[in-house]
Amino acid sequence: MKSKEFERARWRCRRGMLELDIILQRFMDNHYCQLSADELQQFDRLLILPDNDLWDLICARETLREENLMPVLSLLQKC
Repeated sequence: MKSKEFERARWRCRRGMLELDIILQRFMDNHYCQLSADELQQFDRLLILPDNDLWDLICARETLREENLMPVLSLLQKC
């Protein structure tokens, strides 16, 4: 059974952009349960971003200003 934190995170991954939904759901399925506490915080910080900004980071159209978020962003870019 999935934890409440996992289910909350999955719910937060439901966005207004289909492409972003697909990437975030793949990330949840493939990586979320293996994240460290620090990486979970990184993921939370990325989820705060507006859809277009997050999508631009994932597609590498924009450069990440906060280098400490790069480990999780790299995983998202591989999804």
